[in-house]
Amino acid sequence: MTYNSLEPPRFVGWANFRYMISEDLLFLKYALPNTFKFAIIAGPCGYIAAFLLAWLITILPATLRKWFALAMYSPSLMGGIAMTIVWLPMLSGDRIGYLNSFLLEWGFISDPVLWVTSKEHLMSSMIVVTLWSSMGIGFLAMMAGILNVNPELYEAGRLDGIKSRLEEIWYITIPSMKPQMLFGAVMAIVGTFKAGSIGTELSGMNPTPQYSGHLIMNQIDDYGFIRFELGYASALSVFLLLLMYLSNKFCWGLFGSKGDE
Repeated sequence: MTYNSLEPPRFVGWANFRYMISEDLLFLKYALPNTFKFAIIAGPCGYIAAFLLAWLITILPATLRKWFALAMYSPSLMGGIAMTIVWLPMLSGDRIGYLNSFLLEWGFISDPVLWVTSKEHLMSSMIVVTLWSSMGIGFLAMMAGILNVNPELYEAGRLDGIKSRLEEIWYITIPSMKPQMLFGAVMAIVGTFKAGSIGTELSGMNPTPQYSGHLIMNQIDDYGFIRFELGYASALSVFLLLLMYLSNKFCWGLFGSKGDE
Protein backbone atom coordinates (compact mmCIF):
# COMPACT_ATOMS: atom_id res chain seq x y z
CA MET A 1 0.00 0.00 0.00
CA THR A 2 1.19 3.51 -0.83
CA TYR A 3 0.10 6.41 1.37
CA ASN A 4 1.46 9.92 1.93
CA SER A 5 -1.14 11.21 4.49
CA LEU A 6 -2.51 13.66 1.89
CA GLU A 7 -4.05 11.35 -0.69
CA PRO A 8 -6.20 8.24 -0.19
CA PRO A 9 -4.15 5.06 0.33
CA ARG A 10 -3.66 2.93 -2.78
CA PHE A 11 -3.01 -0.79 -2.78
CA VAL A 12 0.18 -1.68 -4.68
CA GLY A 13 0.65 -5.32 -3.72
CA TRP A 14 4.24 -6.30 -3.04
CA ALA A 15 5.71 -3.22 -4.72
CA ASN A 16 7.10 -1.76 -1.49
CA PHE A 17 8.91 -4.97 -0.62
CA ARG A 18 10.26 -5.36 -4.17
CA TYR A 19 11.60 -1.82 -3.97
CA MET A 20 13.15 -2.58 -0.59
CA ILE A 21 15.17 -5.60 -1.71
CA SER A 22 16.09 -4.43 -5.20
CA GLU A 23 16.14 -0.64 -5.55
CA ASP A 24 16.52 1.01 -2.15
CA LEU A 25 20.31 1.33 -2.19
CA LEU A 26 20.38 3.30 1.07
CA PHE A 27 18.65 0.41 2.80
CA LEU A 28 20.75 -2.33 1.16
CA LYS A 29 24.12 -0.61 1.45
CA TYR A 30 23.85 1.08 4.84
CA ALA A 31 20.71 0.50 6.95
CA LEU A 32 20.58 -3.31 6.72
CA PRO A 33 24.30 -4.15 7.19
CA ASN A 34 24.68 -1.48 9.90
CA THR A 35 21.70 -2.87 11.79
CA PHE A 36 23.05 -6.43 11.61
CA LYS A 37 26.49 -5.30 12.74
CA PHE A 38 25.07 -3.23 15.59
CA ALA A 39 22.64 -5.92 16.74
CA ILE A 40 25.09 -8.85 16.48
CA ILE A 41 27.72 -7.05 18.59
CA ALA A 42 25.70 -4.91 20.99
CA GLY A 43 22.92 -7.44 21.62
CA PRO A 44 24.87 -10.57 22.69
CA CYS A 45 27.65 -8.58 24.37
CA GLY A 46 25.16 -6.55 26.39
CA TYR A 47 23.24 -9.70 27.27
CA ILE A 48 26.34 -11.54 28.48
CA ALA A 49 27.57 -8.48 30.37
CA ALA A 50 24.17 -8.14 32.08
CA PHE A 51 24.28 -11.75 33.25
CA LEU A 52 27.89 -11.58 34.48
CA LEU A 53 27.34 -8.31 36.35
CA ALA A 54 24.11 -9.66 37.85
CA TRP A 55 25.96 -12.76 39.03
CA LEU A 56 28.83 -10.73 40.50
CA ILE A 57 26.44 -8.43 42.34
CA THR A 58 24.48 -11.31 43.84
CA ILE A 59 27.58 -12.63 45.63
CA LEU A 60 28.02 -9.29 47.44
CA PRO A 61 26.57 -8.64 50.90
CA ALA A 62 22.94 -7.49 50.81
CA THR A 63 23.84 -3.93 51.89
CA LEU A 64 26.28 -3.42 49.05
CA ARG A 65 24.17 -5.36 46.55
CA LYS A 66 21.37 -2.82 46.30
CA TRP A 67 23.75 0.09 45.73
CA PHE A 68 25.70 -1.71 43.03
CA ALA A 69 22.46 -2.81 41.38
CA LEU A 70 21.24 0.80 41.38
CA ALA A 71 24.54 1.99 39.92
CA MET A 72 24.30 -0.56 37.09
CA TYR A 73 20.62 0.08 36.41
CA SER A 74 20.60 3.88 36.53
CA PRO A 75 22.28 4.48 33.11
CA SER A 76 19.30 2.84 31.40
CA LEU A 77 17.05 5.49 32.98
CA MET A 78 19.06 8.55 31.96
CA GLY A 79 18.78 8.39 28.17
CA GLY A 80 19.52 11.74 26.54
CA ILE A 81 20.65 13.29 29.81
CA ALA A 82 23.55 10.85 30.11
CA MET A 83 24.34 11.38 26.41
CA THR A 84 24.71 15.12 26.97
CA ILE A 85 26.47 15.11 30.33
CA VAL A 86 28.69 12.03 30.07
CA TRP A 87 29.33 10.80 26.54
CA LEU A 88 29.47 13.92 24.40
CA PRO A 89 32.25 15.49 26.53
CA MET A 90 33.92 12.07 26.78
CA LEU A 91 33.95 11.47 23.01
CA SER A 92 34.47 15.04 21.87
CA GLY A 93 36.70 15.17 18.80
CA ASP A 94 38.93 18.03 20.00
CA ARG A 95 41.92 17.99 22.33
CA ILE A 96 39.87 18.78 25.42
CA GLY A 97 37.57 15.78 25.04
CA TYR A 98 38.16 13.48 28.00
CA LEU A 99 39.13 10.43 25.97
CA ASN A 100 41.31 12.33 23.49
CA SER A 101 42.97 14.26 26.32
CA PHE A 102 43.86 11.04 28.12
CA LEU A 103 45.17 9.29 25.00
CA LEU A 104 47.21 12.34 23.95
CA GLU A 105 48.64 12.75 27.44
CA TRP A 106 49.86 9.16 27.52
CA GLY A 107 51.13 9.19 23.95
CA PHE A 108 48.70 6.63 22.53
CA ILE A 109 47.68 9.02 19.73
CA SER A 110 49.35 12.04 18.15
CA ASP A 111 46.21 13.82 16.90
CA PRO A 112 42.67 14.01 18.28
CA VAL A 113 40.32 11.29 17.07
CA LEU A 114 36.87 12.17 15.75
CA TRP A 115 35.03 9.52 17.76
CA VAL A 116 31.48 10.47 16.79
CA THR A 117 31.83 12.51 13.59
CA SER A 118 33.88 10.12 11.45
CA LYS A 119 32.55 7.05 9.68
CA GLU A 120 35.44 4.93 10.99
CA HIS A 121 34.59 5.35 14.69
CA LEU A 122 30.91 6.25 14.97
CA MET A 123 29.61 2.66 14.98
CA SER A 124 32.11 1.64 17.67
CA SER A 125 31.07 4.63 19.79
CA MET A 126 27.40 3.69 19.35
CA ILE A 127 28.09 0.13 20.51
CA VAL A 128 30.05 1.28 23.58
CA VAL A 129 27.32 3.70 24.66
CA THR A 130 24.65 1.05 24.07
CA LEU A 131 26.53 -1.49 26.20
CA TRP A 132 26.89 1.10 28.96
CA SER A 133 23.15 1.71 29.03
CA SER A 134 22.05 -1.91 28.46
CA MET A 135 21.70 -2.85 32.14
CA GLY A 136 17.94 -2.29 32.13
CA ILE A 137 14.98 -4.38 33.22
CA GLY A 138 16.54 -7.53 31.75
CA PHE A 139 19.52 -7.08 34.08
CA LEU A 140 17.21 -6.81 37.09
CA ALA A 141 15.30 -9.91 35.98
CA MET A 142 18.54 -11.89 35.74
CA MET A 143 19.64 -10.75 39.17
CA ALA A 144 16.28 -11.77 40.63
CA GLY A 145 16.54 -15.14 38.90
CA ILE A 146 20.01 -15.81 40.31
CA LEU A 147 18.90 -14.87 43.83
CA ASN A 148 15.91 -17.21 43.58
CA VAL A 149 17.94 -20.31 42.68
CA ASN A 150 17.47 -22.88 45.45
CA PRO A 151 20.74 -23.05 47.49
CA GLU A 152 20.17 -26.74 48.02
CA LEU A 153 20.84 -27.29 44.33
CA TYR A 154 24.38 -25.98 44.77
CA GLU A 155 24.92 -28.30 47.72
CA ALA A 156 23.62 -31.25 45.71
CA GLY A 157 25.83 -30.23 42.80
CA ARG A 158 28.95 -30.24 44.96
CA LEU A 159 28.08 -33.73 46.17
CA ASP A 160 27.71 -34.80 42.53
CA GLY A 161 31.18 -33.56 41.64
CA ILE A 162 30.71 -29.91 40.63
CA LYS A 163 33.83 -28.14 41.87
CA SER A 164 34.10 -24.70 40.24
CA ARG A 165 31.89 -21.61 40.05
CA LEU A 166 31.86 -21.90 36.27
CA GLU A 167 30.39 -25.39 36.49
CA GLU A 168 27.80 -24.15 39.00
CA ILE A 169 26.73 -21.41 36.58
CA TRP A 170 26.55 -23.76 33.58
CA TYR A 171 24.86 -26.76 35.20
CA ILE A 172 22.75 -25.17 37.96
CA THR A 173 22.30 -21.39 37.72
CA ILE A 174 21.40 -21.01 34.04
CA PRO A 175 19.05 -24.06 33.85
CA SER A 176 17.29 -22.88 37.03
CA MET A 177 16.58 -19.38 35.69
CA LYS A 178 15.63 -20.02 32.07
CA PRO A 179 12.50 -17.79 32.25
CA GLN A 180 14.61 -14.83 33.38
CA MET A 181 17.25 -15.62 30.76
CA LEU A 182 14.56 -15.69 28.09
CA PHE A 183 13.08 -12.42 29.28
CA GLY A 184 16.51 -10.78 29.27
CA ALA A 185 17.18 -12.05 25.75
CA VAL A 186 13.86 -10.68 24.46
CA MET A 187 14.53 -7.29 26.04
CA ALA A 188 18.04 -7.23 24.55
CA ILE A 189 16.69 -8.03 21.08
CA VAL A 190 14.00 -5.37 21.24
CA GLY A 191 16.45 -2.80 22.60
CA THR A 192 19.06 -3.30 19.89
CA PHE A 193 16.72 -3.53 16.91
CA LYS A 194 14.69 -0.48 17.91
CA ALA A 195 17.78 1.67 18.40
CA GLY A 196 17.96 4.53 15.97
CA SER A 197 18.42 7.85 17.68
CA ILE A 198 21.75 7.01 19.30
CA GLY A 199 23.76 7.67 16.14
CA THR A 200 22.17 11.05 15.46
CA GLU A 201 22.42 12.06 19.13
CA LEU A 202 26.11 11.22 19.32
CA SER A 203 27.12 12.75 16.00
CA GLY A 204 24.66 15.65 16.08
CA MET A 205 23.93 14.96 12.42
CA ASN A 206 20.99 13.53 10.56
CA PRO A 207 21.85 11.54 8.54
CA THR A 208 24.95 10.37 10.37
CA PRO A 209 28.39 10.93 8.74
CA GLN A 210 28.40 9.02 5.45
CA TYR A 211 25.53 6.93 6.84
CA SER A 212 27.97 5.08 9.11
CA GLY A 213 25.39 4.99 11.92
CA HIS A 214 22.30 4.67 9.75
CA LEU A 215 20.06 1.87 11.06
CA ILE A 216 16.71 0.49 9.91
CA MET A 217 14.92 2.66 12.48
CA ASN A 218 16.55 5.73 10.91
CA GLN A 219 15.34 4.55 7.52
CA ILE A 220 11.79 4.20 8.88
CA ASP A 221 11.93 7.68 10.40
CA ASP A 222 13.27 9.10 7.14
CA TYR A 223 10.48 7.68 4.97
CA GLY A 224 7.72 8.04 7.56
CA PHE A 225 8.30 11.49 9.05
CA ILE A 226 10.47 13.35 6.53
CA ARG A 227 9.38 12.04 3.13
CA PHE A 228 5.86 11.08 4.32
CA GLU A 229 5.99 7.87 2.29
CA LEU A 230 4.05 6.05 4.97
CA GLY A 231 3.35 2.96 2.90
CA TYR A 232 7.02 2.21 2.37
CA ALA A 233 7.81 3.11 5.99
CA SER A 234 5.23 0.53 7.04
CA ALA A 235 6.87 -2.09 4.82
CA LEU A 236 10.21 -1.36 6.48
CA SER A 237 8.53 -1.71 9.88
CA VAL A 238 7.14 -5.11 8.89
CA PHE A 239 10.61 -6.22 7.81
CA LEU A 240 12.08 -5.08 11.13
CA LEU A 241 9.29 -6.87 12.99
CA LEU A 242 10.15 -10.06 11.08
CA LEU A 243 13.80 -9.79 12.11
CA MET A 244 12.79 -9.36 15.74
CA TYR A 245 10.40 -12.30 15.52
CA LEU A 246 13.04 -14.65 14.08
CA SER A 247 15.54 -13.57 16.73
CA ASN A 248 13.00 -14.15 19.46
CA LYS A 249 12.18 -17.60 18.08
CA PHE A 250 15.86 -18.47 18.29
CA CYS A 251 15.93 -17.39 21.95
CA TRP A 252 12.78 -19.41 22.64
CA GLY A 253 14.59 -22.43 21.26
CA LEU A 254 17.46 -21.86 23.70
CA PHE A 255 15.62 -20.91 26.89
CA GLY A 256 11.93 -21.61 26.33
CA SER A 257 9.93 -24.76 26.94
CA LYS A 258 6.76 -26.23 25.50
CA GLY A 259 4.83 -25.22 28.57
CA ASP A 260 5.82 -21.56 28.10
CA GLU A 261 4.44 -21.22 24.56
